[in-house]
Amino acid sequence: MPIQSPTAKALLIFASLIVIFAGIKAASTIMVPFFLSGFIAIACGPLIHWMSRYRVPRWLSITLVILLIVIFGFMLAGLVGQSMSEFKENMPQYREKLSGEFAWVVAQLQKFNIHVDKDLIVSYLDPGMAMSMATNFLSGMGGVLSNLFLILLTVIFMLFEAEGMPRRLHIALADPDMKMHHIDRFIQSVNSYLAIKTVVSIFTGLLAGTWLYFLGVDHYLLWAVLAFLFNYIPNIGSIIAAVPAVLMALVQFGAGEAGLVALGYVTINTVMGNVIEPRFMGRGLGLSTLVVFLSLIFWGWLLGSVGMLLSVPLTMIVKIALESREESRWLAILLSSDDDVKPTAKANEAES
Repeated sequence: MPIQSPTAKALLIFASLIVIFAGIKAASTIMVPFFLSGFIAIACGPLIHWMSRYRVPRWLSITLVILLIVIFGFMLAGLVGQSMSEFKENMPQYREKLSGEFAWVVAQLQKFNIHVDKDLIVSYLDPGMAMSMATNFLSGMGGVLSNLFLILLTVIFMLFEAEGMPRRLHIALADPDMKMHHIDRFIQSVNSYLAIKTVVSIFTGLLAGTWLYFLGVDHYLLWAVLAFLFNYIPNIGSIIAAVPAVLMALVQFGAGEAGLVALGYVTINTVMGNVIEPRFMGRGLGLSTLVVFLSLIFWGWLLGSVGMLLSVPLTMIVKIALESREESRWLAILLSSDDDVKPTAKANEAES
């Protein structure tokens, strides 16, 4: 007998979600490489499509993309290892410089009758924080990349199957005549979001690395990689990525240089996040700051470091899927930011 009560339907959906998430958590060892493979495959899709326009065979374009992924993976592993060894060698110097900086700050505060324990501040703001934030995140990624062969194989098969996937979805959902256009809108929106976000993240990392290199900050390549990765997390991702670079500049040069680093990060993320990205992204893809923060916690708990990296893309996929159906569009509105709700409401009125 079908369930008629809205409350009963809501409880059934809630219970089903709990079972699904519990299953994902229990099978995280398998699910994490799968999600990461899907993310990489979708992000590489536009590049393969671009090469196909110049009549490059699909097998050759996929081979070239896989080679780029392998080269990037080895470069990232070498970069992290080299940065960690150099940081350990320079740790005594960093601690001494940081202690001197805080001694000056404590002396200035004492002039205003504000007494602070310098040793206590140094213990909480140890220079090792800058590296531990980066290495803890990247070590979690490294644990997943230990399954690099499995991930690459999954990406290869996904890329070969991607061309016929929309047709199969239509047939699986009892729409062989391709009349359910919301399926195509969903696939196109996910592809465009991840492709644009990846390109913007690459340029954000390049600009951040160039700025840090110009200022002479140590381990600038590592901080550039962090800027690239955390740019997938809007609003708070740029702040998290800037913290270790600013701390490193503070330890290495002082407050003035750290201010310049912070100013550079603010400028880069303001231009890329508020000017460049919205111009190509279009409307209807915004998430509220609260949803971004909660998704970071939730997906990080569910999938670990990779879940933190993919938290916003995964939430965006859920939001796009909710927007594609009239029955669930109200849930997508709850996930949206205030600026995104207004144009979405106007678009809905125009469609009706």
